[in-house]
Amino acid sequence: MRLNPLLQAAICTLTLSLAGPALALPEDASQPIHISADSASINENTGVTVYSGDVNIEQGTMKIRGDRVELYRNAAGDVNRIVSVGTPAEFEQQPRASDPITYAYGLRMEYRVDAQEVTITEQARVEQGQDVFTGQRIVYNMDRAIVDAYSSESGDTRVQMVIQPKNDGGAGQ
Repeated sequence: MRLNPLLQAAICTLTLSLAGPALALPEDASQPIHISADSASINENTGVTVYSGDVNIEQGTMKIRGDRVELYRNAAGDVNRIVSVGTPAEFEQQPRASDPITYAYGLRMEYRVDAQEVTITEQARVEQGQDVFTGQRIVYNMDRAIVDAYSSESGDTRVQMVIQPKNDGGAGQ
């Protein structure tokens, strides 16, 4: 059965709003979710919603962008995994009010909602303030604000990091 586009959009919005607290850090959870895409396809049997064409999902400081974004729901109907692919796929969020926004880029990203973990593969890059991490695969844990970067198995893509010195209040002067 094919739903009309307005009904599809309403169901997609409802699906995401029910999973709102799981999609973002606590300070973002009370914000409305905004979704835009060229098309959306909902499969109630599998629990998978696919957005295609310049997809943009925003809730508070969290933003997910890609050419195609897939949302996977568990048996309870909660979104438990988001996969974004693009050239590049993008993710950003401000972990805490006092922290800079974290930006992540790659050709493929998988956000495991329960683990609060984003895995970026293929041309992976994470920027936190002025620090930059690149590699074949990067795993960013949002709860712990930890970035793990990995080179390719063949060794042709090595991990690269640029870590800026912390301002220590004038020590060494």
